[in-house]
Amino acid sequence: MRQFSQVDVFTSEFLRGNPVAVVHGADGIPDEEMAAFARWTNLSETTFLLAPTQPGADYRLRIFTPGGELPFAGHPTLGSARAWLEAGGVPAAEGRIVQECGVGLVTVRDDGGRLAFAAPDLLRSGPVDPAELAAIAASLGLAPRRSWTPRGWTTGRGGSGSSCATRTPCSASARTSPPWAPTRWA
Repeated sequence: MRQFSQVDVFTSEFLRGNPVAVVHGADGIPDEEMAAFARWTNLSETTFLLAPTQPGADYRLRIFTPGGELPFAGHPTLGSARAWLEAGGVPAAEGRIVQECGVGLVTVRDDGGRLAFAAPDLLRSGPVDPAELAAIAASLGLAPRRSWTPRGWTTGRGGSGSSCATRTPCSASARTSPPWAPTRWA
């Protein structure tokens, strides 16, 4: 049986954060089962902790939404790091967790239990393709108009408005699901 945790990210109060499901020891689970489990949890993201494949990584992370896999996402990075630590994970370097994911290696700083990371490099930049813009507009229920056509991709770091404005790393505290209700997934 495999264990999974549900972590409240961006809070220290139970049931007040942004939840992520974290499946521990996920090596050997087929992609289709990971996707099915993510659909079943119906959370914005479900993650799977695996053995690392790159030198220097403490663990490997795969992130799924109910609609598919993501190369990286902020709150799943922090919540998965918290769940990995609470399950007994020990980073190679004290105060520094290195997560391998679809964008490469992401360093998570552990500052006395407060986790933070710097956003990884962009995967894409430049002008938005008109067909993609139309698809984005349609998904929002809008008709594309020339007057609001973006000049390019915009990215930012998560966290509070002030952390975005000052370009400081995103940080969070997190709490796993209640200790009195351990959950296992076969």
